[in-house]
Amino acid sequence: MSDEPDRAPFTDGYVVPIAGLMALLFALMAGLTAGRALSGDPADAALPVGFVIGALAALRIRQRYAGATDGSEGNARDDETA
Repeated sequence: MSDEPDRAPFTDGYVVPIAGLMALLFALMAGLTAGRALSGDPADAALPVGFVIGALAALRIRQRYAGATDGSEGNARDDETA
C-alpha cells in the first residue's frame, strides 16, 4: 500500500546508534569482570563470556540495520537510472 519498506518507521534512525552503545556497554562490562574471572573460580568465567556474546550480538544487529539502510538507498539509485 505504501512505498516504504516493511520495517517499522520508528526504528529508522535509532537502531544503529543504540545497538552500538549497547555493544560498547557489553564490552565494557566484559572487561570489568574479566579480572574476577581470571583469578577466581572457573564458573566465574560465565559472566564475562555472556557479556562478550551480548556485545557480538549487538554488533551484528548494528551491522544488519546499517547494511539495510545503505542497501535500500543504493537500490533506489539503481532503479532511477534504469
